[in-house]
Amino acid sequence: MAKPKAPRRTLESYTVKHINKTIRGGDCVLMRPSDPSKPSYVAKIERIEADGRGTNVKVHVRWYYRPEESIGGRRQFHGSKEVFLSDHYDAQSADTIEAKCTVHSFKSYTKLDAVGNDDFFCRFEYNSSTGAFNPDRVAVYCKCEMPYNPDDLMVQCEGCSDWFHPVCINMTAEDAKILDHFLCENCSAEGQKKLQNSHTASRLLDTKELAAV
Repeated sequence: MAKPKAPRRTLESYTVKHINKTIRGGDCVLMRPSDPSKPSYVAKIERIEADGRGTNVKVHVRWYYRPEESIGGRRQFHGSKEVFLSDHYDAQSADTIEAKCTVHSFKSYTKLDAVGNDDFFCRFEYNSSTGAFNPDRVAVYCKCEMPYNPDDLMVQCEGCSDWFHPVCINMTAEDAKILDHFLCENCSAEGQKKLQNSHTASRLLDTKELAAV
């Protein structure tokens, strides 16, 4: 008779010896791809299991997809460090973990002073069977009406607070970097109108005052 399999137990933490890092549920990790020519897979650890002897450690993960791994492929507004939290779960040997990493929220990623190799960001959940995203709509900016890509330089209008790509407003990146103030076409046109109206009002006021003297 075959020996019954020893029951597996859940570990609160596990030290991956070959990288000398301790992992826990909720941590994000880079995992070795089956194809060495591909970048490391990004995953979120759901739980860690070992056999009765504490060996044969497996991590149950929820995969992050890179844009090029999604049904729609990479789009212009996808950042180079962008990943999507998928509904694809799996169990892998802990030996395939290459490093720990951090998947930031979109907002916190844009506030990083420097982006390291182990920094990523996520703003969408992804359905791997239908290719649907949640949320299915995000804010768009600039004349080109594209979602914000944190890799791209943009300048903000002081009037409407919209963001613009330098190339979309006939400006070089070098000029954009040294801008102290910027008003988009719409806001500068409105500003001119307000200025003209204010000058007209002040001229009328001066005339009235002069007539009254």
